Amino acid sequence: MEMKTAGVATAYDRWAPIYDLVFGGVFKTGRRQSIDAAEEVGGRILEVGVGTGISLPQYSRANQLVGVDIADAMLEKARQRVKRFGLSNVEQISVMDAENLSFPDNSFDVVVAQYVVTAVPNPEQALNEFARVVRPGGDIVITTRIGASKGVRGNIEKALMPVTSKLGWRTEFPWSRYEAWAATQPGIRLMDNRPLPPLGHFSLIRYRKMPA
Repeated sequence: MEMKTAGVATAYDRWAPIYDLVFGGVFKTGRRQSIDAAEEVGGRILEVGVGTGISLPQYSRANQLVGVDIADAMLEKARQRVKRFGLSNVEQISVMDAENLSFPDNSFDVVVAQYVVTAVPNPEQALNEFARVVRPGGDIVITTRIGASKGVRGNIEKALMPVTSKLGWRTEFPWSRYEAWAATQPGIRLMDNRPLPPLGHFSLIRYRKMPA
């Protein structure tokens, strides 16, 4: 089933009041590990799909943070969180489409995308944008669910797509799509791909944009 940007935004606006309660614990390990990976480079960090801003207080105050998301109701929670925690290192919280980031090339030291790639209509276009706005020598840090490419699990994931796409994410997104995308990006090098505990249902992927 084809996903639409407006539909994704609507889905996550509906999730906003309960998102932290439902997903806060589920994604806790991936959130911590993605922040740790991002801070190996540090500097100016863009978090795409920042949602309610649940990650923002966990970053070192030495980093400058920019958060964007397609769902304004989620971002209102993020703005409240920035104010509540006095996060002076958060320079911007904005509504923005992951597939069309309104930042100049090479704007960030790190791009972080937590559970975002499978929630956009055109994942490869979002990946292209991450690669565009990160500087040479910078990293793209992704936490995501890797789908099966075949077999029983792959068939189940494909069958679930009409349901999960209405909820705001896709189940069908195998590793082969990341491989195919990276093959079109000569300056992008895979640095890490590891399953996240406790059950390995999600993975941390880290790419580096190599200097020319």
